Amino acid sequence: MQNTAEKKERAVLAGLAAASMEPRERSTDVSMQELAALVETAGGEVVGMLLQNKQTPDPRSFLGEGKVAELKECITANECDLAVFDNELSPSQMRVLSEELGVRVLDRSGLILDIFAQRAQTREGQLQVELAQYQYLLPRLTGMWTHLVRQTASGGASPIGTRGPGETQLETDRRHIRRKIQKLEDELEAVRKVRSTQRRRREKNAMPVVALVGYTNAGKSTLLNQLTGADIPANDRLFDTLDTTTRRMKVDDAQEVLLSDTVGFIRKLPTHLVEAFKATLEELAYADVLLHVIDISSPEWEAQAEVVDRLIDQLGAAQTPCLRVFNKCDAYLGVLPHGDNIVCISARTGEGTAELLQKISQTLARKNHRAVLHLPYSQGALLELLHRSAAVLRTEYRDDCIEIEAVVKPEQWGKVSCYAVSENN
Repeated sequence: MQNTAEKKERAVLAGLAAASMEPRERSTDVSMQELAALVETAGGEVVGMLLQNKQTPDPRSFLGEGKVAELKECITANECDLAVFDNELSPSQMRVLSEELGVRVLDRSGLILDIFAQRAQTREGQLQVELAQYQYLLPRLTGMWTHLVRQTASGGASPIGTRGPGETQLETDRRHIRRKIQKLEDELEAVRKVRSTQRRRREKNAMPVVALVGYTNAGKSTLLNQLTGADIPANDRLFDTLDTTTRRMKVDDAQEVLLSDTVGFIRKLPTHLVEAFKATLEELAYADVLLHVIDISSPEWEAQAEVVDRLIDQLGAAQTPCLRVFNKCDAYLGVLPHGDNIVCISARTGEGTAELLQKISQTLARKNHRAVLHLPYSQGALLELLHRSAAVLRTEYRDDCIEIEAVVKPEQWGKVSCYAVSENN
């Protein structure tokens, strides 16, 4: 009987820690283990790992000649289908390595893009991944046309009369991909406009937004389920959530917010991917509060938190109030962090979530607006709303309007902000 189980691709991993590289770009034992987890997430099986320390990358083959030979031996001995590099490879390095190793070669960016392509469920997510893939592919097209040179060349250069077709096809493909990129960018711009309209409607309805951010697999989806009673799949694997999920959540008896889960971050996240996902991630800049979920049980939690902080800054959300939520505290034996903007929880058991809700409430309260409003006499309903839901400090009836000085909560501000003549937060 034929075995119909899908055969897993066997992969060997390689990384380089060169002194000339930026520290965060160098491969380490931890980043290699993370790469192994990414390969498994993509559906592959890791059968070998090689990490080289070197002064500078080899411009031709990235790794040194001896290490490339060692890698080839490992590939042959283990019947590998794939070599995955922890670092970013140039198109020419990828081509050379593929020829010398005799298998497909992927770098970390290509692998992450592949995982995102598998996981994107919504049309928006698929658009964003497709755009990032095309942007990644464009500079690598040249290497894909070397087979024409190999077929026609003798001694290096192509003979007269054989050079045109390959070049023409390459240019045709480039033009096709550039057209696709432009089309995808236009479609994502339309998504941005829809999001902007939704955001304005939300501001008018005055529903504060709390966004979950964090390193991949930190426990964001588990926390969203715990706080809202949602049933979002929350598995122990990298990039389990790609498409933004938003649910209503009661912070206290008087306040309700929208809680949004976002895609997890990871070190060396491809630039194209961050750019493509800006349509989703720009929501962070418009959130009222960020919950930065940190897996304190990971020995690398500080480095992971730094990666997330850097990307929050890159996305223009550095000024948004942020609570650091240390998750998996039930699995941590050391001294727990503490401070004004810190909460320790277990998203799995619910421990610490009451304190988290209290901190969210306090943070939103700091966003209250103290303002002087000129309400038209026709807006008696708003006057009643302010007396019921805001702290009214002064009311003065003028000939043309009612002047009110009040401290207004964020959830009511969208309804009265157009009547503000002065504001002091």
